[in-house]
Amino acid sequence: MIVDGKAIAEKIKSSLAEEISKSKKKIRLAVLKVGKDPVTARYLEVKKKFAEAIGVDVRIYEVPTDISNNKLREKLSEIVHIEENTGVIVQLPLPEKINMQYILNAIIPGKDPDMLSSGAWGKFSTGKSKILPPVVGAVKVIFDENKIELKGKNAVVVGAGRLVGKPAASWLIGEGATVSVVDENTKNPEDYIKKADIIISGVGKPKTIEADMVMDGVIAIDCGTSESSGQVAGDIDLEVVKKASLFAPVPGGVGPITIAMLFKNLIELSK
Repeated sequence: MIVDGKAIAEKIKSSLAEEISKSKKKIRLAVLKVGKDPVTARYLEVKKKFAEAIGVDVRIYEVPTDISNNKLREKLSEIVHIEENTGVIVQLPLPEKINMQYILNAIIPGKDPDMLSSGAWGKFSTGKSKILPPVVGAVKVIFDENKIELKGKNAVVVGAGRLVGKPAASWLIGEGATVSVVDENTKNPEDYIKKADIIISGVGKPKTIEADMVMDGVIAIDCGTSESSGQVAGDIDLEVVKKASLFAPVPGGVGPITIAMLFKNLIELSK
């Protein structure tokens, strides 16, 4: 079965729009954008459209690419402390010279719907957060929709990054799965992947996982995004669908739900 992320996101969108309409609250998402990168602008446009559909105001603060780390952090801190800004995110990716975590740590947990600051991560990793990182929230929605029990399952997380791998592994462990994390330092990663009941991948490299590397009936959740021959591609080869009992592909799987969960988090933080 292929996960229809767009359909799931639409359901969440309708529910959030109704909630905002009933509450009559003014909710604003502040976005710090560095430079004029077209890929960044494209991602931001998708968020703006979602926000408009549910009645959330989006305020964009744009700064030049040549800004220093300290000036960027100062600017972000200033945005965070504007009372009308319900939540604040930094549109990623940032230019290479920018120390991403140093910048993100200027966001306080109570205004961090992306959950990328160290403060928000600390709350999440100790079970004290009322929200989940958007990608993890999206994966949870997929599992809940399909009544997938995680306790006792053998799960492999491919990639140990801050956006996907690290939070996904932490959450899966909390749900009672047996978790292995494989990355570029893992010897014979295919040995782990072949035995996995569940695979969650967030590397950003096309065909990291191919059909001959997975077992029949696997649950494969692709959270990796890259461009291949001008097209958006995931980590998991689409041929995996022939062996998977459930497959969330790229594009159209986790991505749309992740955006929906960002706004669900924003509304939760407004309460």
